[in-house]
Amino acid sequence: MIVDLATDDRRELPEYDVCVIGSGPAGGTVASELADSGLRVCVVESGRRKNTRYADELKRVVSDGLPIKDYSRERVLGGASTTWAGLSAPLDPIDMQRREWLRLAGWPIEREQLEPYWEAAAARFAFPTAEFFGPSGFGRFRAESEVRARWDQLEEKVFLALDPPQRFGKLLRSIYESERVDLYLDASVSRLAAGGDGPRVTHAELRPSDGRTLLLRAKRFVVACGGIENARLLLLSTDLHPAGLGNDRDQVGRCLMNHPKNYHGMLHLRAPVKRAAYFFGCLFEGFAGYAGLRLTEDEQRRRGLLNSYVRFEPMFPWSGNDGVESAVLLAKRSAGLLQAWKRRQKGPVELRDYSETGDDSDLQNARKGLAGWAGVGWNVVRHSPSVANYTFHRLSKAAPAIRRVRLRNFMEMEPDPQNRVTLAEERDAAGNPIPRVAHRCTELDQRSLVELHRVLADELERSGVGHLETTLADETEWPITQDASHHIGTTRMGTDPSSSVVDANQRVHGVDNVYLAGASVFPTSGCANPTFTIVALSIRLAEHLRSSLASPREVARP
Repeated sequence: MIVDLATDDRRELPEYDVCVIGSGPAGGTVASELADSGLRVCVVESGRRKNTRYADELKRVVSDGLPIKDYSRERVLGGASTTWAGLSAPLDPIDMQRREWLRLAGWPIEREQLEPYWEAAAARFAFPTAEFFGPSGFGRFRAESEVRARWDQLEEKVFLALDPPQRFGKLLRSIYESERVDLYLDASVSRLAAGGDGPRVTHAELRPSDGRTLLLRAKRFVVACGGIENARLLLLSTDLHPAGLGNDRDQVGRCLMNHPKNYHGMLHLRAPVKRAAYFFGCLFEGFAGYAGLRLTEDEQRRRGLLNSYVRFEPMFPWSGNDGVESAVLLAKRSAGLLQAWKRRQKGPVELRDYSETGDDSDLQNARKGLAGWAGVGWNVVRHSPSVANYTFHRLSKAAPAIRRVRLRNFMEMEPDPQNRVTLAEERDAAGNPIPRVAHRCTELDQRSLVELHRVLADELERSGVGHLETTLADETEWPITQDASHHIGTTRMGTDPSSSVVDANQRVHGVDNVYLAGASVFPTSGCANPTFTIVALSIRLAEHLRSSLASPREVARP
């Protein structure tokens, strides 16, 4: 059942076994996994089916340090999955191991415990299987690459994206339209309230856009609003502790991490290259992918560094051209024609521009009205020679010779307690303080990428691939400052309440019935896009909820 509170004037809501707050990949997965459990489940979403001015106003944030992209915190059915480009990869072994050079403890669960849940995410939510990441999957294109190098202190990491990417609002539409899960739209949660005995939340206060207040009662609450909003909602919920729910140790909001990214570094190839789908990216079997480069885990341990990586992006004659990117955007929006063309291609389709898939730019993600789309069309017209050149090489078998390759850098950030989410004095339309976000790259964050550049430069020279031009070590102002839209770590998972907010089952320390889902529970971030692991952890959380709430006659699904 779907109830849009913007058009429905009800004043009372039924009680539920599980209330999930947020309809993005985390909340949507939990609801989907509980749909056949026999439990009464609801999802509350601050936005509606489409973006609204009111929901957009609720996204405001005060940012200090690395910027926060507006479209990284969508309040709409499906959440941030409405704008994500789909790139995914599992966490690396070192990401979940104890790293003595980090100030805080790592994950309280072993990587092996997550592996079956990554498999379940692939089977049920269209993520790549383990085989796709391996030598028989995307790895088979390595042998065909004209970029030939043998790495000593580096190793390759594959990133894949479903093409087109999953949109969790659409993916789970049938569940919401059935009688199994109730969905409330235009249902912003102002706080989680306690009014009974013991450390329990009794109800969520919903504030629809018309200003009324609705109380939603449940036995369990799952907060799945994103890394920034998860922390803010706990800070706003002060019935059980004046500093916020689960915040008696001042840990809520701390250790905000991201994957700062940007271009820096240019590889001058010793010989021109025409084919390198493995490193430069390609479309294959319904996925897009590329291999990045990171320091080996032994080197990371030896040097005490983080798990950052770089991606090779070939410089075509049209690279960075607004007209070409606009043409790619228009092709993506004509999805039926584009997919039909892709299905007719045999073998891998090598990328001809970074904007074709993966790391989408502001031009592609920014919301557009009539004037905005007119500007996109004008970009194509005024850059028509470049667009024509790109189109010829895109549609034909002709491969342009590549002589230069730029580096796209993606950083891991350490969990630093000073990088955090707090409450600002400014208030939103619902009367609540908006979040204040402060996060900057630390010395360790920066040194890890500088060392990666140094090792990469040495190994490219030694292998005869080419010369890497980089000034990263000499920059007085750190240049890797773009928001990757990955808000991680503000309610970390751990066994010690003095340095974490939730336990290994994602339950808030000291609170009986509140759980958190999403990247906010990650103790460390690694370098992988987090959504694959978000969904895996959400499947695991749903399994725990099924088990803990099941009646003697119910058997939890394995």
